[in-house]
Amino acid sequence: MSSEAPHVQKTDEEWRAQLTPDEYAVLRQAGTERPWTGEYNETKTVGVYHCRACDAELFRSDTKFDSHCGWPSFFTPLAADHVILRRDSSLGMTRVEVLCANCHSHLGHVFEGEGYDTPTDQRYCINSISLRLEPTE
Repeated sequence: MSSEAPHVQKTDEEWRAQLTPDEYAVLRQAGTERPWTGEYNETKTVGVYHCRACDAELFRSDTKFDSHCGWPSFFTPLAADHVILRRDSSLGMTRVEVLCANCHSHLGHVFEGEGYDTPTDQRYCINSISLRLEPTE
């Protein structure tokens, strides 16, 4: 993880009071929502996706694409310094975890070289429950 402390720091009790149990399980305990169940999986609404825990801007709708994987997918974050990428060796595999740089909450994982026709050939596979969409007016 980044050697820098998160900008938003709260106690475990404060996070539990702010987040629903499902939000807490994903954002603070690196859980994963069930595929095809998230509110943003298939949305086409234009706007900016924020971290549900701290409201930091993370992704824009113009980088969202249909990956048909069951979770919202983006080909790049809003800016590289808005997320932290960390090696994740859980579940008997090696993946790259995506965390909010502002509060270090778990967002999902990023995958490369899967053959998607995107500018970066990356798929930021993000839990809907980690996000809040602010529609563009």
